[in-house]
Amino acid sequence: MVLEVALIDVLPGHEDAFAAAYREAHAIVSAAEGCRSVRMTRGVETPTRFVLLIEWDSVEAHDVNFRQTEAFGRWRALIGPHFAGPPVVEHFVDVPA
Repeated sequence: MVLEVALIDVLPGHEDAFAAAYREAHAIVSAAEGCRSVRMTRGVETPTRFVLLIEWDSVEAHDVNFRQTEAFGRWRALIGPHFAGPPVVEHFVDVPA
């Protein structure tokens, strides 16, 4: 399992519209093959900053099963207009205790 972490800054004044677009777009990404869970958080100190957390079966599940499909285009069309700049996206794996 890998965790996709996307740091998303939205345009000032677009916070509520972005959150509404995410609520609509959530079903698109959550239906992708290999997607285990999807969660969006919002900054307290910086309310224009959101963090998207998606658990995938693998990096390939994210890149191939979602990003290379028309579903990604629909997802991006909903949330993208609110971006202040390109999101910063990285993948992480758990560190054993």
